[in-house]
Amino acid sequence: MPYGSRLAATMTRRLGRECVYTPSARLALYLAFRRWCRPGGRVLMSPVTDDVILFVVLAAGLRPVLAPVSAWDGNIDPAAVPEATWRDVDAVLTSNLYGVPDRVVELRRRCSQLGIPLFEDAAHAIGSHVDGQPIGTFGRAAVFSLSKHVAGMAGGFLAVEDARTRRELELLRDDLLTPGRLSEDITTTLRPLARSAVRSLHLVRPVWRAMERLGLLERDAFRMPLHAPRLTASARQAPSLTAYEPWVRVDLHGYRSRHGALVRGQLKLRMARLDEDLTRRRAGVTLLAGTPWASPALRERTVHDGPLPLFRVPLLVDDRDALVQRLVRHDVVCGYLYDPPLDDYAGAEFVEPSPDPAAARWFAAHALPADPLLARRIVTAFTKERVADAHPSLLRPVPDAAPPRLLGP
Repeated sequence: MPYGSRLAATMTRRLGRECVYTPSARLALYLAFRRWCRPGGRVLMSPVTDDVILFVVLAAGLRPVLAPVSAWDGNIDPAAVPEATWRDVDAVLTSNLYGVPDRVVELRRRCSQLGIPLFEDAAHAIGSHVDGQPIGTFGRAAVFSLSKHVAGMAGGFLAVEDARTRRELELLRDDLLTPGRLSEDITTTLRPLARSAVRSLHLVRPVWRAMERLGLLERDAFRMPLHAPRLTASARQAPSLTAYEPWVRVDLHGYRSRHGALVRGQLKLRMARLDEDLTRRRAGVTLLAGTPWASPALRERTVHDGPLPLFRVPLLVDDRDALVQRLVRHDVVCGYLYDPPLDDYAGAEFVEPSPDPAAARWFAAHALPADPLLARRIVTAFTKERVADAHPSLLRPVPDAAPPRLLGP
């Protein structure tokens, strides 16, 4: 029986597509790139996404081509991508940022016209739909993360179109897995339990501050250190996960460790509660979408189509960085901040910059990802802090190549 086949079968029944179980979404994405893209290929993607995704693209020997985005949600704006760029890319990668769906119908249409694959990064988007169709079923392949919605701190899937492709990818995955250890499995199993205990006991602030003082956080900014000279040297070995290990493993050192029965058993239990989790998220999104800090686009969509089960709700606020610090007093820690955009973070040596970066810079500087499971606490905190909303129609210039903003709590 293939590794992780029972978990994969559960996801296959939910999604209606063949699924391969992987220790992480980042490994799943690397598998997709190696299966469908030749080294040297150019991948159109949003500059407002996790830097780990950038390093997975580079590890696969590919060139990131950064697209213009919508200032409402940070996802690719297909109409703003120059025609010359469309003709010169070899694949498109969505981000479905925070669970807000990309414009997948238009992206699929363009990819079909060009004969190139559409890959869906659905790590934030389990349960999100477009026109009644699940995110993760529009492209050639899609990646999902169990460390997000079910808070498993490990596990992912690669969804593909047919069983033959699934079997091919299972073999490629097995070649890339590293041996697991019981001690690692125990740690992986206990981490989500410890996180839940910290929140329920209202220990978020002291625990986070202690981790900062002890140097236990791998990032001291929203983006990890680039280490450009080392990154340049690694390119000579691409495609290679090993060469890019210092970057790809950040925040998840076991991203390609073979999980034992202990971890897989816990993930199965957590997946059984996924629908309950999605229901709670929809309720939180309904509350947050009705606040002044939600974008009008999200508010209108929630009214007309019902709430999406978002992983995070991107609230648009002024003075976002200072607010991140103040929210710790309310037991709210804001992660998943993708600022600055990847072109400002990495530069033209490692990415092809967006031809129109203004919207990405604005969104990255003003978006505060709010956990819908903490919606009432967040609304209370925002009200007490007298948070001012921001509006992208009033785009203010953001300095070129702005340095990464420090990530406090």
